[in-house]
This record gives sequence, structure tokens and C-alpha cells, in this order.
Amino acid sequence: MDVNRLLRGLRRFEPRTLYGQMLVLVLVVALIEVFISGAIFAGLIGSISEKQIGRRALDIAHSVAVMPVVVEALQHPKGEHPQIQQLAEAIRAQTVAEYVVVADRNGRRLSHPEQERIGKKFVGGDEVAALQEGRSYTSKAKGTLGYSLRGIVPVFDAEHAIIGFVAVGYLSQDIAEIVYGYQREPRTYILMMIVIALLSASFIARFVKKQTLGLEPQEIAALYQERDAILQSIRAGIIAVDAASRIRLINQAALVHTGLDGSNSLVGRTVADVFANSDFKPLLQAGEEIHFKELVIDGQPMFFTSVPIIYQGEVSGSVASFRRKEELDRLEEELRQTREFTEMLRVQAHEYSNKLHTLSGLLQIQAYDEALDLIVREAEDYQSLIQFLTRAVPHPMISAIILGKYNRAQELKVAFAIDPDSSMADIPDSLNQQNLVTILGNLLDNALEAAQRYGQRPAKIQLFMTDIGHDLIFEIEDSGRGIEPEEQEHVFIKGYSSKVDTGASPSAHGVGLYLVQEKVKELAGQVTISTGELGGALFTVMIPKQLHREEG
Repeated sequence: MDVNRLLRGLRRFEPRTLYGQMLVLVLVVALIEVFISGAIFAGLIGSISEKQIGRRALDIAHSVAVMPVVVEALQHPKGEHPQIQQLAEAIRAQTVAEYVVVADRNGRRLSHPEQERIGKKFVGGDEVAALQEGRSYTSKAKGTLGYSLRGIVPVFDAEHAIIGFVAVGYLSQDIAEIVYGYQREPRTYILMMIVIALLSASFIARFVKKQTLGLEPQEIAALYQERDAILQSIRAGIIAVDAASRIRLINQAALVHTGLDGSNSLVGRTVADVFANSDFKPLLQAGEEIHFKELVIDGQPMFFTSVPIIYQGEVSGSVASFRRKEELDRLEEELRQTREFTEMLRVQAHEYSNKLHTLSGLLQIQAYDEALDLIVREAEDYQSLIQFLTRAVPHPMISAIILGKYNRAQELKVAFAIDPDSSMADIPDSLNQQNLVTILGNLLDNALEAAQRYGQRPAKIQLFMTDIGHDLIFEIEDSGRGIEPEEQEHVFIKGYSSKVDTGASPSAHGVGLYLVQEKVKELAGQVTISTGELGGALFTVMIPKQLHREEG
């Protein structure tokens, strides 16, 4: 419990900013490395210094052991040899050794820093190897002066017989002081390394802070969680891959659209492994920008977009998004219907504004009979059209598109005739009426524009539709210039247009008939082009009813 309380107390001092955390972490690591390096360095210095002192002691002992006066004294060890004591003390003073001892075969000293110990037996017991084996070596032992590091060298006579030994020693206490002196100098460098580590930690912390755009760790974690939540909430499928074509991110919508099993993590696996038999594989590995490429996955048409990730001029991956084509088509259809409804209201407002101005003028000049005729005629014409559509086309969406195009024709001064024998009541419930609205609306728009543009005959379009028999048939013709036989196979291609642009965007044309062809295909129907009685193009659309009844 006390430990937990201590840890909680320490957490109060934990830095809250990324700069502070990086500074503390880097500084702690640097200090640990410096102290470990310092300890190792100090140990190496101590070991090397000790070896050097031992070698010095051995070298001095070797020099003394070969001196003739030492050899001669050891050949006749009995008696006093003051010259050996003088020689040993002189060498000890010059080499700063603690003692230089010359001893005979029995270990009896001929020299010693303390005069009273001369003639007594050598203490330590480490001279045996020199006397018995004739080896030179260093050792540590406790003598009369304390623990010391000794260099012991045997002395040989002319016949190479061992007649004694020389021991040169340095007290361990003195060695420790020497080593400490050697170790004192690197401390300055260690302190400098600590200062450099502190400055480096500050620089690294600032650099990391800059790389994270000034965000704190908790902010980065929050952004990651928010990003994941946003990606999972998006209805479009999203897949991100790196330069090695390994999946780095895939959201739930992508799993649903592609039919993949998300129980096993796909992150880190290659595109070739996950999409081995899919059209996704070449698209995700291309590293090129792809916009709205249509492809079919598991029988579902989808629109695919891929954007490469470029870092420092090199492609480091790509992000692909895709969604079902039917979703975009539905949005497009809703937008188109909204635009058509808005346009219908605008046209009606404009048309009735003109008629109100005319009526106001007739009333101001007191032409009451003409004003009354205008009111009756307009009411009868519009009411008869509405009554006809209500009776012949009891489907609000289809009758609304026809009424909207009728009002548009009135604004463009194009006559719009509907065959009185037309009927479109028997539409199967399973048939997608939005597709019919798209087909009818685009063909009527195309006819209105063709009739208005041509100008060499009165602008007029005509609509005939029938539900008699096994098919739904629509015929839309115009008084335009028509479509040449060699053009008929191209007019349904997306982007192709036979119209002459007058400053409009290139994308303004070449879409309507493409959509007509797509919707007709979805309804298993067909569309043909011929020349109508008005002299322009005649589009005939046939859609089977029985097929949709069976599907329903």
C-alpha cells in the first residue's frame, strides 16, 4: 500500500507536456549511459594502472636481480652487506617504490626500508614460485608494511642456479591514490558529457515537438481515436496501403463492400494476399491517381478512386475509396429531381408573371372581354393537360416530369404535343420508376434543346407513350436536325456530344443520353434512334413488363 501511495505521489511530478516528457526520458537515458560508461572507464583505468605499476615493479626487480653486486652478495649471504642496503634504498628513492628487498635462498632479507628487519625472514609466502621454479611474476600479499603489489624476480648465479630473489613492492593504499589521481581527470569530461546530454535532450525534445505539429501525447491519442471513429462511420469503403503494398488501414465499410472477413486483422498483409482474385489488386498497386473508375465486385458495380501518398517526391503508398454505384445514382437522381422541381417552379413563376403582366395590361386598357378570354383559355389548356395526365399517367413521378418539361417548353417557345392516345397506367410495381423518370427527363431535355437549336423549322417536340401489350413504349421526337446514321452508335457514349458548344463547359454535354442507355439496360429494355415525322430524331424506348412482374 505504501509503495502504491509513493508511486501516486511520484506521478504528480510527471511532466504533462511532450517536451517535458522527452526531455526527462532522453536525459535519464543519457545520464544512465554516462554513469555506466564512467564506471566502466574508471574500472578500466584502475585495472590498467595496476598492471602498469606491477610491470614497473617487475622491471625494477629485473634490473636489481642482474646487478653483479647483488649476485655476489647472494653467493655469500652470511655476514652483513651494507652495500646492498644502500643500493636498494637508492633505487627505492628514485622509483618511488615502497620497498626494494633482496633476499637469499632461504628468504632472509639483505635489505629493507626498516633497518631492524634486515636479516629477518621475508613475509608474505608468495616468493616460493620464484625460489623453486625460477619464475618472475607479480602478486598481492600482506607483508610487514601492509598489503602491497609486488614484483618478484629470482637471482641466478653463473651456473644458472637460484641463489635468491628481489622483491619490489608498492602498497595497495598508495596504488589506490595513484589510480584515483588518474581517474580524477576524466570526471571533467564526464561532467561535460552530462551537459551535452542535457542540451541534446532539449534539442531532441524540440525536434519531436515540431514533428508532431506541436501536439501533446494525449492530443495525438485523441486524434487517432477520432480518426478511427470517423473512418468507421464513413459509408464509403477506404483502404490505405504503403509503398510495399501492405494494408495499413481498412474501415468497416470496405469490409462490407468487398465481402472480407474482418475477424482476422488484415492490417500488415499485402494487397496480393488479400485481393488475390479481385480487380482491386492492380488498382491499389498502381501508385497512380485514379478518379471514379467503375468496376464490379461480387456482382456489385462500384466507383473506385485512388490517390497516391507522395512524401519528399516519392510515392510512399496510396489511399483508395469506393462505394456502390447505386448509392451515387440514387443521390444523382434525387439531385436531378430537385433541380427539375426547382426549374419547374421557376418556369411556372416566369410564365405566370408574363401572363399576369398581360392580364394587367388588358385590364388597364379596359379590354375586359380579352382579359376574360385569356383567363379562360389558360385555365382550360393547363387544366386539360393536368386532367389528361391524371387519367393517362396515374403515377405522380412520371406525370410530374412531363408537366415540368411542358412548362420548360413553354418558356423556350417550343411547342410540346402529347399524343392524345397515350397511356402509361400499367407499370409493374417492381419496376424502378426513378429509372423511367431519368430516361424520360433526359430524352425530353435532348428533344427540347435539339428543336430550339435547329431553327430551320418551327420548334416542336412530340411525346407518345403506351402500355398496351407486353412492353412499355416511349416515343420522343423533335423538329431538330436529326442524328446521322454514322453518329447513332456514338451518341450514347459518355462525353460524346453532337452539339456545338457556345462557351459551355465540356462536361455540360454528353451525359444525358449516356444515362438513358444505362437506365434502359438496368430495366432490360432497348432504345433505338430513327427519323420522326417532325423531321428530327425519334427515340423509341421499349421496356418489358413481364420481366419485372416475374422479378417482383
